[in-house]
Amino acid sequence: MRKTLFVLALTALTVGACTKTGENEFQVKTPTVDVGTETKTITTPSVDVGTRKDTINTPVVGTQKETLIVNKPVVGTKRTEVTTPTVKVTKP
Repeated sequence: MRKTLFVLALTALTVGACTKTGENEFQVKTPTVDVGTETKTITTPSVDVGTRKDTINTPVVGTQKETLIVNKPVVGTKRTEVTTPTVKVTKP
């Protein structure tokens, strides 16, 4: 029970000690061995998300009349345009 309360108090202290200073930058106050806190600036990575268009060949299955009685199966390919996501992470 005491350990749980200690962990909750430490978590509340840590979460309450964060302030945003700029784009992708936070200042975090951490406890020191002595009674007090030390302020550190942490830079988080930036993430750019976009899309890219690719063209692939997809299979097509159909039938073709060969005679009056039988439909002959035909296999071919067709070009299809597909949009794929892109993610670029820039480390600080």
